[in-house]
Amino acid sequence: MSKKEPPRGLEERLKDTRARLENDVDLWVATAGAGGVHLVPLSYLWDGTAIVISTPRDSVTGRNLLAGGQVRLGLGQTRDVVMVDGDAQPVDVADLGPAADDFAARTGFDPRELTDPYQYFRIRPRRIQAWREANELAGRGLMRDGTWTG
Repeated sequence: MSKKEPPRGLEERLKDTRARLENDVDLWVATAGAGGVHLVPLSYLWDGTAIVISTPRDSVTGRNLLAGGQVRLGLGQTRDVVMVDGDAQPVDVADLGPAADDFAARTGFDPRELTDPYQYFRIRPRRIQAWREANELAGRGLMRDGTWTG
């Protein structure tokens, strides 16, 4: 994208962000714990209100999320990014209902078929930001305190 193009308005940015949440399959997951900051790519499912991920319970990411639950997610490229700050809650597969099947179908990955114990997490966004270039930084906040701005 050229820096000369005007910034997107709120409506267009919200539409683009929702499309990215609905259509992308992978994102970056950043957590922090006693061992420092940790960043990994994971597949996800957007259910319209929350993001569902799954990772081994004993992985650094799994341990960090079980201990603290705070997470930052990044979707897209550096010049068209969506950043999500949220709270991750562990969810048993039995409590996911159809989301477990939806997750497997959407991502092509079914943690229920693995022998290692995987943990699902439901991440409720608190804040969502999206921007492409510096000219969109001023309007990057799309969600605050779990409520969409538009």
